[in-house]
Amino acid sequence: METGDVVREAFGRIRQLVDRSVAGLDADALAFRPDADANSIGWLVWHLTRTQDDHVAEIAGLDQTWITDGWAERFGMPADPHDTGYGHTSEQVAAVRPLGPDLLTDYHAAVSDRTLEYLVVVDATELDRIIDRSYDPPVSVGVRLVSVISDNLQHAGQAMYVRGILERTPERRAGGSGTG
Repeated sequence: METGDVVREAFGRIRQLVDRSVAGLDADALAFRPDADANSIGWLVWHLTRTQDDHVAEIAGLDQTWITDGWAERFGMPADPHDTGYGHTSEQVAAVRPLGPDLLTDYHAAVSDRTLEYLVVVDATELDRIIDRSYDPPVSVGVRLVSVISDNLQHAGQAMYVRGILERTPERRAGGSGTG
């Protein structure tokens, strides 16, 4: 297996987790937060997708899908290329409220497809290319991609965990709507 194949496999697994974490959930379920300051499933998936969109677009020298394909408008949010959710307040987390899973999975699919298109050209030389000299040691494409994969897998796992909590709430166990 070539290096690019390994990286593509990792991003493919993220996409599978995203799809599973939101499948069949309604707006209330996507907005469920285990407590007032916790992240919701919808926010976690939006944030991990924004992070991937932002970082891979920068690496590939492209504009973010969030801006160019109108995803900000579809989410009813400002088209701010710097807003990836990092540092969001509890109120900002609550404001990310998709009406259903399709908006999240469609945005993630668009970002994932663009990521996979870029990864076709990734080889050892590209992975070694320095993209950020503000760190010591400087950050290479390979290090940044591993960072995105790690961050995305953590947030996808968190979304699955919150979904597990949601599915065990008394109203869900009693057959309430929202989980398909």
